[in-house]
Amino acid sequence: MGAKRLSLLQLELLKIYSFNPSDDDLIEIKKMLAKYFSDKLTKKVGEGIEKKGIENEDLENWLNEGS
Repeated sequence: MGAKRLSLLQLELLKIYSFNPSDDDLIEIKKMLAKYFSDKLTKKVGEGIEKKGIENEDLENWLNEGS
């Protein structure tokens, strides 16, 4: 098995560690990354909903199935 190379994101995060960030800084970085990926997912889901013509009523019905 060959060694897997680090992604560009992983390399950038390693650079951050070289500055010896505080625990508070690391918490803020985690929050920023979580927000970025959450926003990206929300946008993709919204695009999919629009493309498929799904309405809010459909979403509510799906959420309430089996209750």
